[in-house]
Amino acid sequence: MAKQEDKRIRWKNLRFTPEEYQLLEKRFSKTNFRKLSEYMRSVLLEKPVTVNYRDQAMDDVLEEMVLLRQELNAIGNNLNQAMRCINSAHGNADTRLWMNLMSVINSKLEPSIAQIKERMNQYADVWSQKLRAARA
Repeated sequence: MAKQEDKRIRWKNLRFTPEEYQLLEKRFSKTNFRKLSEYMRSVLLEKPVTVNYRDQAMDDVLEEMVLLRQELNAIGNNLNQAMRCINSAHGNADTRLWMNLMSVINSKLEPSIAQIKERMNQYADVWSQKLRAARA
């Protein structure tokens, strides 16, 4: 339990225009504070306020990574379906069947894997450019 002197027993009311309140909410949402009252108290008492800035380029990269993960999941699903087809042959499959199935798998996987590799190389280039710019 808090000591008597630590309790907040004094209060003040503030009134804001809709624009002012919207600005206050916008600034508050970028901080680590959980309550608006804590944020306002810190600002009024000139205490340090930690603000989180979002890097739009990084958001774009993360969004693209999510798409890449979905593509990899789709590749895994296609591979599982192909393996089920091979297993459903009940051991009667001859070498040609296996070769045909593997070529189908390969033809489905290669373009997706190449696309993923190209995107990853693009991201590596972007990140290396950002690192060089940050060091300069």
